[in-house]
Order: sequence, then structure tokens, then C-alpha cells
Amino acid sequence: MRLFAAVLPPEEQQTELAHAVDRLVRLPGAERLRWTSRPGWHFTLAFMGEVDEDLLPDLHARLGRAARRTDPFPLRLHGGGHFGRRALWVGAAGGIDTLRLLAERVDAAARRAGVAMDEHRRYQAHLTVARARHDTDLRPFLAELDRFEGRRWQVAELALVRSRLPGSGVPGEQPRYETVGAWPLGGAG
Repeated sequence: MRLFAAVLPPEEQQTELAHAVDRLVRLPGAERLRWTSRPGWHFTLAFMGEVDEDLLPDLHARLGRAARRTDPFPLRLHGGGHFGRRALWVGAAGGIDTLRLLAERVDAAARRAGVAMDEHRRYQAHLTVARARHDTDLRPFLAELDRFEGRRWQVAELALVRSRLPGSGVPGEQPRYETVGAWPLGGAG
């Protein structure tokens, strides 16, 4: 299974983001970008790639412990940024230190469960909204995102998500995501 751990924004915050993205797709040059849709909006904490099903029981137990050790925290969608000239994202504000701590704990949990993780990097909170196949001037989109300020919510859950990459070859087809595990933060619930 192709898996990643994530924080999923609630429906209300996704609706706010959808309004912001609607403004972005009307800007000149928007047609050169592939826009992500609601099912793909998440803050990835740790990308695990292909995980052998034999590792899942231990991975689930370790992710549950990581969630219990992390208290719920406030977060909001805020501003934006880019990776190079090919990825446009919305950022976060609020409990960023706790979000980073949760990402560290999830990464450690996956490694201890035997998941072959990529090289460890400092966590950058981002929710990807668009990608480009070729270098693209993202400045007009970034200027619009600079004004974006979402409402706060309380992050109370860690999700393990399965990603199924498009296989049909149909242009514009998006990956499909399925939550295969979820754990309350701080042991609540």
C-alpha cells in the first residue's frame, strides 16, 4: 500500500480554501497548472511510500502512541508558498511547533515499525493546491495567496491515508485517497 500520515482540514476549512482556489484558477496562466481537488487537500506529516501489509499492525500501534503523546492544537490555513517553479501550496499558522512535533513522532513511528523512509528533512507545513509540468511563474498566485487567511480549527486527529495513483492515462485524473486509520490526539475520544 502507498501510504502517508496526514492532518486533514475539516469541511469548513476546505470550503474556505475552495473559494480561494476559485479565485486562483481565474488568474492568467492558471491553465498551465494542474489544480488539486478537495480529496487531495491535506498536510502530509510523513510520506511512507509502498508499505508491506505485514508492517501495518505495528505501524498502526506506533502511530496510535504518537497521536496519544501529542495534545490537540489549533491550526489555520494561512498564506502560501512554492517549491521551485512547479508546486504551489497553502501554508499554516497556529500550532506549527506542535504540527512539526507530530510530524517528527510519525516519522520515528514509521521507522521503528520497519518502514523504509526517505532521508529525514525539516518539516515544512504545506497543503499543495497546484503543480506544473514545466517551470511556471507562480508570483501572481503567491500574491493572491498572501491575503488568504482561513479560520482556526482544533486539530484532534492523526490520519493514515492510502494513495492510489492514476492509472487510466486520462488527462487531469487525480490520485484517489482513502483514510485507512485514524487516531485521536492526546488520547481523547
